[in-house]
Amino acid sequence: MADSSMAPERVKTIRFEPTPRLLRVEVAKTIVADTIRGMILIESGHLPVYYFPRGDVRFDLLEDSARTTHCPYKGDAAYWHLTLGDRRIEDAVWGYPRPAATAPGYQPPQGPGGESLSEYVAFYWNKVDHWYEEDEEVFVHPRDPYKRVDAITSKRRVEVIIGGETVATSTNAVFLFETGLPVRYYLPREDVNPEVLQSSEAHTRCPYKGVASYHRVVVNGQDHGDLAWYYRDPIQETHRIKDRIAFFNEKVDAIRIDGIEQLKPQTQ
Repeated sequence: MADSSMAPERVKTIRFEPTPRLLRVEVAKTIVADTIRGMILIESGHLPVYYFPRGDVRFDLLEDSARTTHCPYKGDAAYWHLTLGDRRIEDAVWGYPRPAATAPGYQPPQGPGGESLSEYVAFYWNKVDHWYEEDEEVFVHPRDPYKRVDAITSKRRVEVIIGGETVATSTNAVFLFETGLPVRYYLPREDVNPEVLQSSEAHTRCPYKGVASYHRVVVNGQDHGDLAWYYRDPIQETHRIKDRIAFFNEKVDAIRIDGIEQLKPQTQ
């Protein structure tokens, strides 16, 4: 038997790269950061993060925080509170005033001209009101330039089984292939039994697709919860899924493609 203590450690990767996109952060209808010199930090095990040059951030609205944290790859982080009128957001911004190479063989991220990480700061995504890339709002987190999302039409026969019933059958689906996620099958609404779809107030957001609305799925009187979703107005790159219905592969009885039952994915 192999000695598990000798198993190789997972390699840590960090990319710190310029993005040509105009980036803006809005709080209380005020732009608090606005740059065409932003950076995106892509760190294995974490969501991407936008970093802003300090000169492109409204530091007149920031106040030093007593909070500090330590990262072995980036150094000691400092934090700032953001205040606009009567609104105060605790620890909304962070940065690394004194980045240090404390991990063996590792150098802290630098800007395109060799600028220190200390010259940039980042905002907590969910603590501010709105994020924009150019003139489009972006949700949840920055779009990873190394991630693909492909919406491809297919004539393969897709069947969705819930509660022992076939609730949808289509040969005109859009297969959505998204890096790191299960294939999702978006079906024309007319190919889904309308009697199983009930209204829901649930909504979620995706940086690659937009704002999703949901349907509760009720089959033979049994409520299966918010099992189906659709995008009324997806972003342009995924316009093919507009108003189509998708189901959680991992929660339905089965999804069959050309009669072959698909393995249920394991997701969060």
